[in-house]
Amino acid sequence: MLTIPRLDILDSLDTTEAILSTLDSRGARGIIDKVNWPEVASYRPMAQFSIAYSSTAIYIDFLTRCNYLRAENTANQSPVSQDSCVEFFLDPKGDGEYWNFEFNCIGAINASRRFKRPEPTRLTDEQLARIKRYPSAGSRPFCELEGLFTWNLLAVIPLDLIGLDADHMPETMRCNFYKCASATSDPHYLSWNPIKTDKPDFHRPDFFGEVTFERVQ
Repeated sequence: MLTIPRLDILDSLDTTEAILSTLDSRGARGIIDKVNWPEVASYRPMAQFSIAYSSTAIYIDFLTRCNYLRAENTANQSPVSQDSCVEFFLDPKGDGEYWNFEFNCIGAINASRRFKRPEPTRLTDEQLARIKRYPSAGSRPFCELEGLFTWNLLAVIPLDLIGLDADHMPETMRCNFYKCASATSDPHYLSWNPIKTDKPDFHRPDFFGEVTFERVQ
């Protein structure tokens, strides 16, 4: 089980480098390495994350190394999972309503809350603007590039956006972390917690893994 530390210092750090350094040294780490559908896509790039929460937000730094890099989607709610993409899904209250946060390597975002995959409530442009994104690959779109690429994306998701309060966090929460790139020359669909379905499907809260939140005494 992953234990997510509370690091209020993250809110006061004034550079991306300082935030990344703190997450690297004090955050909880996980590896996104489950190849759930090898008959569909067997490629497994290196993908990992560091995560912590503060008095205001959840901080996640995704780090990946992969063949091919693609970033063609730029608009809010565009299909960023076609690009080189990392994702965080969570059920914050354990009531079956889950949130999906999907980011391509230049920080374009697709995010919703829903009970079922076909029935999303899309976050508005104003809500999406509150989610800070710091992509190492820059913010300009580009067609697929061939080679070996290492990149990271830091995402900062406000707690109040998903109905959470840092001082009253649930003891446990169910979530999953993903790495995908469906439209690249090396498509892949990796998860942190395994998914047992016949075909690729990240919208399966029944296969979310459990995390706990460190409490400040």
